Amino acid sequence: MNHILQIVDLVTGKRCALRIDPADTAITLAGLLDKYLKHPPVESLLSEGRITEGYAQSLQDIQDLVYISADDGLLHEMFNGIAFRQENASIGLDEVPESADATVGGTTVSVVDIAIDRLNVGYDRNWAGFHKRRWERREKEYSEFVRRTLSARYSKEETTDILSLRTSDDKLRFIRALAKRIWKSDFENYSRFVGDRLQYKTGDEALRNIMDGGGGICSEKVQALKFITDHYGIESEYVLAGADASEPVPEDKLREMLTTFDFRFAKRYMRYWQHVALLYRVDGKDVLVDVTNGNIPFLFLVGDDAKRLLGDCDKQPLTVKMSIADEDFYFHRVAQDIPESLYFAMEGWIEDVDLVQVFDNELGLYISSDFFVTAIVYKSGAAFAKLKGQYLQACEKAGVKCEVDANWSLESPLGLEFQESAPEAASKVIAVKEHLLTRYDECHGPSHQAGLVVIKLRPGNADVRDSG
Repeated sequence: MNHILQIVDLVTGKRCALRIDPADTAITLAGLLDKYLKHPPVESLLSEGRITEGYAQSLQDIQDLVYISADDGLLHEMFNGIAFRQENASIGLDEVPESADATVGGTTVSVVDIAIDRLNVGYDRNWAGFHKRRWERREKEYSEFVRRTLSARYSKEETTDILSLRTSDDKLRFIRALAKRIWKSDFENYSRFVGDRLQYKTGDEALRNIMDGGGGICSEKVQALKFITDHYGIESEYVLAGADASEPVPEDKLREMLTTFDFRFAKRYMRYWQHVALLYRVDGKDVLVDVTNGNIPFLFLVGDDAKRLLGDCDKQPLTVKMSIADEDFYFHRVAQDIPESLYFAMEGWIEDVDLVQVFDNELGLYISSDFFVTAIVYKSGAAFAKLKGQYLQACEKAGVKCEVDANWSLESPLGLEFQESAPEAASKVIAVKEHLLTRYDECHGPSHQAGLVVIKLRPGNADVRDSG
């Protein structure tokens, strides 16, 4: 009989399964995890057919959720507060897990099922070590992406010079080229419901999604860029921004929300993390970079131009139009534990973060300079008619065209125009429906239906603001 170890993280839902040695069913949970989670012989497991390639990747993802990593990427102790469960009961590290027989493909196997409970784990991730580990797993792919991106803009000789990062100009050209490539990728939420269906992506996951033709929202794209530039040793920090958020950042309130997850009556505070950019320090010069797209201009502001948006006195806003309304975004430097903890939390602790981005944050499924495409979810014809009327009224007031389809179709005039302008994005939007409805029913009860809203936007922001 084969013996299977199955591990699932209850927060993110990530899981892996692998065939273990029969004798290992008699060792403690600590011994089992040390052998197969902390120090797994991944190559041997793969070559012997004891784990699939997909589960091997998931196993390495789960490592980063259980163990703290040092700056060099080596795994150390478990996160404080982590616990383990079997059949809804706690199990200690010094206990021997129970096995249960199960039938897989007509064959009986013995399964050791371990659930990881991280509900009491704090924000203790070492981001330097985390990024190093994630880069090393796919170093060849990421390095090739960087080289291809530079080669698309510069000659072979220039690319080699830029990759040396010897001069300030080398570093600026490096950051600008990678930032512009990420900015050009889709501003989208559709990838939360197709493909890997990750509810929220880390920097490396967002980068792979971009490499595969997708994109992300502002915080995912910014993390993708920081993931790259961290590897190349270029200093950066997250900069938060929000509509009409001109006052100093209420850091204590934001930290409190990340502890309690009580976001009721907190819109006046949450607007401060509505948007994010990166601030680089390149040989003594500030460089403000925004890679969002989605109708937000590409920002690459150096020196005094960056300070005009970030200054403590006479701070200037950036006027943007994400969809149909102009908004004044104010940028703020902030203690880095706040954005880092927020993005860590969105990886799983905020259970419906995929739906929040689409509906609560009103980011829809796709935004470009020409189109805003989102879902409309309803239970009855009356509910649909009410929502449709609200969209049509808002768009008429803004002077833009809008079409609302109850049947999740892009066969209307605006839908066909959207398909022509962005065929790959359109096909992914169509593929979203099934999983989006599944997630919506999980969070808000059964029997929902879904349609699509397509809005043709008016030309808004300038394409680029580059002072580099």
